[in-house]
Amino acid sequence: MPISYPENPVSIGDHIRKKRMELKLLQRDVARICGVSEDCITNWEKDRNTPQIQYFPHIINFLGYMPFEVDLSTLSGKLKAHRQINGLSQKQLGKILGVDGGTVCSWELEENQPHKAILEKLDTML
Repeated sequence: MPISYPENPVSIGDHIRKKRMELKLLQRDVARICGVSEDCITNWEKDRNTPQIQYFPHIINFLGYMPFEVDLSTLSGKLKAHRQINGLSQKQLGKILGVDGGTVCSWELEENQPHKAILEKLDTML
């Protein structure tokens, strides 16, 4: 593999570049797959920018795995994973649940816990 091949990817950009190189694709090919511009892929791969969460579903689908660690043993981890897989911001998930995005943030930071009615909603969602 070329010198720029990331053997042990750390960032999302590293994961994308590694997979792209393995599949022998051009950045424009990956851009089409992810629904972004070629410049976005270049910037992600060079760690100039990180993808917005709305593109995570396309990236996860392209990679075939989640390029970040999630702890599915906690509510916080489950919330983050659900948002990333579905490309939802905290505000968007809050709207679905009928709460403020800041409330979702506080759950993910484990500063607060959802009340019983929300927990039941989350159980069916997650």
